[in-house]
Parts: sequence; structure tokens; C-alpha cells
Amino acid sequence: MTAELPNQAARTHDDSISTLPLSQALLLPRIAIESTTPVIDGGEFAAKAVVGQRVKVTSKVFADGHDELAVRVRWHALREESWHSVVMADVGNNGWEGAFNVSEQGPHEYCIEAWIDHFASFCHELGKKHEAGVPVSLELQEGRSQVLQAAERSDNELRDRLMLLHQELSGLLETEQVALFLHEDSAHLMTQVDHRPYLSASPAYPIEVERERAQFASWYELFPRSITDDPARHGTFNDVHSRLSMIHDMGFDVLYFPPIHPIGRQHRKGKNNSLVAGPEDPGSPYAIGSEEGGHDAIHSQLGTREDFRHLVAAAADHGLEIALDFAIQCSQDHPWLEQHPGWFNWRPDGTIKYAENPPKKYQDIVNVDFYAADAIPSLWIELRDIVVCWVKEGVKTFRVDNPHTKPLPFWQWLISDVRASYPEVIFLAEAFTTPAMMARLGKVGYSQSYTYFTWRNTKAQLSEYLAQLNESPWRECFRPHFFVNTPDINPSFLHESGRPGFLIRAALATMGSGLWGMYSGFELCEAAAIPGKEEYLDSEKYEIRPRDFTAPGNIIAEIAQLNRIRRQNPALHSHLGLKLYNAWNDNILYFGKRSEDASNFILVAVSLDPSNAQEAHFELPLWEMGLPDDAQTQGEDLMNGHRWTWYGKTQWMRIEPWHQPFGIWRITTS
Repeated sequence: MTAELPNQAARTHDDSISTLPLSQALLLPRIAIESTTPVIDGGEFAAKAVVGQRVKVTSKVFADGHDELAVRVRWHALREESWHSVVMADVGNNGWEGAFNVSEQGPHEYCIEAWIDHFASFCHELGKKHEAGVPVSLELQEGRSQVLQAAERSDNELRDRLMLLHQELSGLLETEQVALFLHEDSAHLMTQVDHRPYLSASPAYPIEVERERAQFASWYELFPRSITDDPARHGTFNDVHSRLSMIHDMGFDVLYFPPIHPIGRQHRKGKNNSLVAGPEDPGSPYAIGSEEGGHDAIHSQLGTREDFRHLVAAAADHGLEIALDFAIQCSQDHPWLEQHPGWFNWRPDGTIKYAENPPKKYQDIVNVDFYAADAIPSLWIELRDIVVCWVKEGVKTFRVDNPHTKPLPFWQWLISDVRASYPEVIFLAEAFTTPAMMARLGKVGYSQSYTYFTWRNTKAQLSEYLAQLNESPWRECFRPHFFVNTPDINPSFLHESGRPGFLIRAALATMGSGLWGMYSGFELCEAAAIPGKEEYLDSEKYEIRPRDFTAPGNIIAEIAQLNRIRRQNPALHSHLGLKLYNAWNDNILYFGKRSEDASNFILVAVSLDPSNAQEAHFELPLWEMGLPDDAQTQGEDLMNGHRWTWYGKTQWMRIEPWHQPFGIWRITTS
């Protein structure tokens, strides 16, 4: 049986078939500009950058025929009326590359423009014909005509210079004319008066430029109430002063506190998350709110607002900035429940549902309803004002608790609104959820994000994850923050791995990302866990926990050196640029980072086995340095300063975890 072909004539006049009118086709751009980077979701969201960064732009730009194209990238800060521009380079196969530096915080945008460059096309054809010995007298006449026309549409000094060029060309021999046409000065002159035929432009794509600490920072987390020598005495802001020097000396630049607000009494949790609290149990700081106040108040046992201001100033004197937890949740004693009951969902019996994250239950916490009738816009504005209130107290960085459980439009509005007045503010998303949601939080404005790093332990897992973070779209929208532990997460890898295990995770975090953090006690190799769970036994979330920060077996010196290495080597100031290299042992992860100007090249080898020595042959990436396989290079161990010479590409290593379970080497050619 033969199927009938549709009647072409009938299709031509079928109103359901969409056609492109000739009048519209004539207005379409002749030059195609596509596959541009960095672009997030077609420009719906801003790509990320930091002050001083060189933003690399790539695109596919092409047109019909063989004419030469002129392509440039234009950019500006939104506060600027004028645009800057730089020429893009043809890298082959329709690919074009350009770059520009951003020098201030705030929103920027860029676009790509392209046009047919008639003079460059003429020069390209002229050079090829002349080299091939083809007569070019007619081409030279056409070229002189182009120069004359350019002069006629110019004025003042530029017109004079073009007329002089035309006169000079007219008096030269053929070979001399070719040389003058192809000279870069002639191209520069003609570029200034190019009328840009068939000019095409891409949309303007947004870029959000933040301060450097949005991309490169080392965080230390502590509970101020635990800075005490007696679990029966609540620590204060004033007590934290005693820790500032040691935290600074370890190389940290951000000191992060869990919520510092009044803690509710109703359903307060006791030690180890028990449902019944004793009269002296301090409760979880995440159960925010009491008769003393809510999110804009300070827990009275920590001190006064003036004490907090004094601590912020003292921390700054030590090179530390204070980061606060922004946790949008309430105890059942929070003033909002009486002042704004319409911000919550109440059950028919008059009770309110507490928070849950099965199997975890948070009986001491209730959540607001962002889309309750009474909450729009008053709740949104109140939360924005809380952030601004702490910004005015000197807090420029916020770690946001569980942002994936709050509406994305809320975050998109709040972050942009705060940054409109305070562009220096940084937001860290504490979201362990699906990849799409984690990426989206980065897109709507979060500067940094918690990651799956915490649960990536094998070479295959780490290799896959580190590579993914360096690929689009993650590289444009997501800055990974490698926390090695948190008050909520005591990673299983650390439970039995001892001191070598803590050093392994510290090396992976500090070298793998420009952002890393640790929760107090990691430097003491604390690992006691609730059996079968990745939770700390005797969790500090529910009790005051004094520590001896000089206890034997600590890794304070190693952490300080890792942070020192990070600061001194620009290649380590971002997670970007990481490349995995060959080390023939599945227990050794081997990678490198190289600064954009190639002046700083760091190699890192980490044994993932905390118990046994591991050996492997490995490759030095000589090909990236433009060197042959038998080249001679210099190595330096950045943990101890030892130097040596490598001969050739293939080398051998042995890592003994009881000494140091990793190697960090700087490789140079001299």
C-alpha cells in the first residue's frame, strides 16, 4: 500500500502552516551569533565574577560567503552609561574569543557585536592573490577606492590621515602598495571609519560581580556559647575574643556563628536531641525566638548589642569578618506567632505543625508560610529588613539555613534588593538537595553553595564531581564551598580514619576549591558519632561544649600551612581550572591547578587511604607547559619547603598516611 504524498499546493495556502514573510526575512541578521558563554539559561540569570577577574567570552560567529568578520565584545557596569569594548580573536571553526576585566562590584552586562569587515576581506584576498603570483592591479584600484570613500565619510585629522594614505598608495609600485595595504597601521585607520555593514548584535547578558571573598575564603565555625572553660557557664561574645588570634593564625578569614538570637522554651530539645530538656539545657540556637525577641535580637546570655559590635570590630582587627546564620524558622515562643499569626498555617485544633525533615524531627521549630494571604508582602519585607539590620551592624556575609525549602522568587528578590544597596553582601546556600535546585539557588543570586563534596570519598566519586564543577553550566552559576564537617554532619569517613583521615579531607577541601570551611573540633580530630548515624555524639547543637584547643594530636599546624599555601598561590584561589592527571593507583587522587597567566602551577596528590601506604607512577603535565616528554623541571614541596629536580614526564610517588597523606608541589621550569 502506498501512502499518498500531501498536496504541495494545498500546503502552500494552508493557514495552519506558519510562513516567514519576505519583509521579515529581509530584516533578519545576516551574521549568526550563537553558543555564547558565559550565559546562564539564555541570559535569564547572571553569570558570576569577582572584582579583578578577567571574564573570558566565547562565541560562534559566522556568515554566508567568505568575507572576513569583525567581532568584538562590549561591556559595562549597569551604573555606567558608556560601554567598553575589546576585539575578539578568531580561533578557528567559527569560534571567537575575547576577554575583559571587571573592576567594581555590582551588576554588569556584556554583548557581542559582529559585522562584515570589507577592508579586512579585501586585504585577505589581496594577500592570497599576491602570494600566489596572481595579477592584482584591479584589486589595488578597488582598495584605493575603499580608502578614498573612507576619507570622504570622515572629518578632521582622521580624514587628513586617510587622504594621505590614499595619496601615498597612488604613488607606489604594485608590491609596495600591497605591503602598505597589509600594514597594521592601515587596518587601524580603516577600522576607525568602518561603517559596519550587516551589523549584528547578541542580546545583552548579565554578569554579577562580587568581592573576592565570594570566591576565595576560608571559614571557621564556632558556637560562641561554648567558648568557656565550664559547661555550666554560658560563653559570651566577650569570651570569643580569646579565640580570635588562634583562628587568624590558622589562616581563616571568615568566622561564622550559628544563630545568636533568643532561644525558645516550648518543646526545647535536651542533650543529644532528646525531647525533654532539663532546666539548664541551653536548647538549639535554631529554635529562634522568645519573649526577649526574634531574628533581630541577641540572646541575652551571649551579651549585648554593643558587645557584638565590639566583637565585629575586634575580629576585623584580626583579619576576620563575622558571618551569621540566617535561619528563617521560629520557636513557638517567637513574637511573630502573636504579632503576625497570619504568617503561619494553623491546624483546625489551633495547634501549629512543627518542622520535619524525615526521619529528623524538629519539634522545637515551626515555619512561616511565604504565600499566606497575610504574609505578602509584609513577611518578605520583614525578612529583608532583618538582613539589612545585621548588615548595618557590620555583618557582610550570611550562611542561609535550608534555602531550598523557601521560595526561589523570594530569594531572587531579597538578594538583588539587598545587593542594590550593599553590593558587598555575600550569601552562602546551605542546601543539600537535588542538583537542579542547588544550581538554581546559585542562579537566583547565592554567592556560594554547600556541596556534595562531604560525601565524595573514592577516587571515582571525587574525580567525577571535581570535573563536573568545572563544566558548564555549573562553572558559570555555582561556587562550591567545601565544608569538611558541620554541626549537622559528622561524615562517616572520619569516624574511624583517625588523624590521617582528617588531614586527607582538609587537603582535598583546601586544594579542591577556593572556598572551604570547617566546624570547630575538626582541628582536634573529633569524630565520636551516634552509632549508625552521621551525627555527632553529644552534639553541640544541644549543649555547651568547652574544648581544649591545644589537645595532643591536633592538626592545627597542618591547617595553618594549608591555608598559607592557598593564600600564596593564585592557582588555588578558585575551584576553576582544576585538571585531573594520571596516577596509576585508584587510592591516589592526583590533580593540578594553574593560574591563568601560567606563572603558578600547583600539583596535588592525595592518598584516599588513611591506613596504608600507597604508591603510584604518575605523569607530570609537561605538555601543558610546552615541554617535551624528557624535559627537566623543578619541584617544591609546599608543606616543608623541600626542593628537587624532576627528569622526564613519568615519575613515582609513595604516600605514607602516618607521616602525611598528601603532597602539594609547585612545579616550575627553572
